[in-house]
Amino acid sequence: MRDVMLAAAGFAVLCAAPALAAEKRDYQAAIATLGAYKAAIEKRDLAGVEALFAPDAEIFESGGVEGNFAHYRDHHLGPELKAFKSFAFPEYKAAVRGEGDIAVATETYRYAIELADGKRVERNGVATSVLKWIDGKWKIISLHSSTRRPKAPQ
Repeated sequence: MRDVMLAAAGFAVLCAAPALAAEKRDYQAAIATLGAYKAAIEKRDLAGVEALFAPDAEIFESGGVEGNFAHYRDHHLGPELKAFKSFAFPEYKAAVRGEGDIAVATETYRYAIELADGKRVERNGVATSVLKWIDGKWKIISLHSSTRRPKAPQ
């Protein structure tokens, strides 16, 4: 009887191991979601970007509540990108940590925008993003970014 119980326990462990391994998340892959968002901004083309966000995602930018991504896209980011000649992130770094189905990412960056009139705008920025594992993908559920002018050289 003891041998049967040990065999059953061993079998249960073997069966559970793949399930436990499947639950382990690749938090670095959350950075790929943020990278896809950044690339779309640089291309100034937001087609399909909504899929990177959960439907109830919240966007906060420089002290403002922007609402969900669709609202932010239609009333803020989209119109801005149409007015820009170019948008680039020449200095970008991202780090992520996670717990279960949640990943928290911090991005630091510099961006450069060229306006339609040729004027150039540069800013330093930082963003904190919370992503959730939804239907086998990392989706942004909260994005908070802020920027400021770079300090003048001394």
